[in-house]
Amino acid sequence: MDGVADQQDPEAAEGWLNLRTRVCIWVIVLGLANFLAYTVAYFSLPGEAIHGGVRLEADSDGGRLHYYLLDKGSRVEVSRAVWLYSAIHSTSIPVTVGAVLLAMLTLAKDRIVSSMRSSVVRGRTFITVLAAVVTVCSLGWMGWFLYVIISQLAQPAPWSGR
Repeated sequence: MDGVADQQDPEAAEGWLNLRTRVCIWVIVLGLANFLAYTVAYFSLPGEAIHGGVRLEADSDGGRLHYYLLDKGSRVEVSRAVWLYSAIHSTSIPVTVGAVLLAMLTLAKDRIVSSMRSSVVRGRTFITVLAAVVTVCSLGWMGWFLYVIISQLAQPAPWSGR
């Protein structure tokens, strides 16, 4: 009986909701901070790595790698560290966007459910489908970025001298 009473205790539920709300707010704040940091880095660096690339200059020692960021249609050579930073930070954005959207959806869940009582799709079903779409899209977007980065590092394009 005590276990059932504890599950229905409004103070316990309120404490859990407060924890959930705090976690969601932190996810949103950290996500927005990451996006702000990405925006500042994007405008501070001469472009971004996803559309930049890695080129291999053949020589007698086997080759030298050149790392490029793409800026307004032209490639700018940068150090490996700068290229890796740009690539990793670019890859973090899809996950950040997904996490922020899911946190916002979690905070709005009760309001969405209560407003969709007479609609064709039930509120909880709508939330579940929307959460699944957000998750699949953000993971797919991140997966594509990882594929591009790993491909560029594993098989750099031939160096053209530009």
